[in-house]
Amino acid sequence: MASAYKPEEARVPPALPLPTPPVTKFKIALCQLSVTPDKERNISHARKAIEDTAAKGAQLVVLPEIWNGPYSNDSFPVYAEDIDAGGDASPSTAMLSEVAQRLKITIVGGSIAERSGDRLYNTSCVFDTDGKLLAKHRKIHLFDIDIPGKITFIESKTLTAGQIPTIVDTEVGRIGIGICYDIRFQELAMIYAARGAHLICYPGAFNMTTGPLHWELLQRARATDNQFGEVMATTEHEESIIIAEIDYSVIELRRTNLPVLKQRRGDLYRLVDVERLNSQ
Repeated sequence: MASAYKPEEARVPPALPLPTPPVTKFKIALCQLSVTPDKERNISHARKAIEDTAAKGAQLVVLPEIWNGPYSNDSFPVYAEDIDAGGDASPSTAMLSEVAQRLKITIVGGSIAERSGDRLYNTSCVFDTDGKLLAKHRKIHLFDIDIPGKITFIESKTLTAGQIPTIVDTEVGRIGIGICYDIRFQELAMIYAARGAHLICYPGAFNMTTGPLHWELLQRARATDNQFGEVMATTEHEESIIIAEIDYSVIELRRTNLPVLKQRRGDLYRLVDVERLNSQ
C-alpha cells in the first residue's frame, strides 16, 4: 500500500541520500556581534571572536548577517566589497580567509554587502580550513516589509536578490546556506534537505519587532520540517558567543524512528528543485 503513495516522487528530482559526513561530532560556534560604523573595528572585533571560539575547540564558526557595518540601505553601498576581486577590495573576506587557514577551521562568514558590477547583494561566504572560498550565497528573499507604526524596510531599494540556492561540502559536512529572511521560506530548507544537507546555517540580523516573536520559532520550524534536530543552545539579544556540539547520528536516529521521508504522498504533492531539474 505504501508504494502506491510514491514517496520518492514527492521530491523532483528524487531526493539525494544523506551522504556519510566527514565527521560524526564537532563543535559549532555562533557569534552574535555588536556592530559600529567603524568598519576596521568591526573586522578586528569579528577576528577576535573567531579566534576565541577556535581556542575553545570550535571547528565551524558562524558570523551574523551584515557584521562589518550598519544594517541600512544608506550603508550597504558604502560598506560593500568586491568579493571576487579579494585583497584590498574585500578586507572583510580577506580576514575570514586568513583566519580560517591559520586556525584550520571552517567559517560561514555571516554576510556582508557585496558589490558586483553595478549591483549590490547581501552575500554569505563559506571558507574551508585552507582559507579557500568554497561558496557564496546571495540572499534569495529580500526583506521588503511595512508594518505601520512599527517597521518599514525595503531591501530591494538597494539590493538585488540572489538566484541560486547554495549548498556546499565542507570538512564538517554538507551545509545549506540561507540569510535571515530566507528562513521564512520553508521550500528552500526542503530543497537543501533533499540535496543531502547535514546542516543549514541562517546568519541573521532580525529586527526587534518580529524577531522576539519569530526568530527561534522559525529555526525550530525549519529543523522540525526536515528532521534536523532540536534547540541545543540559545542566547538573548546582547553580544554573545555560544558553542554547542553537533552530533549527526541524531539525524539518522530521528529519521529512523519517525520515517516521514518514506510516508510522503508523491501521488498528491511534489516539491520541484528547479535548478537540479534544469541541470539534468
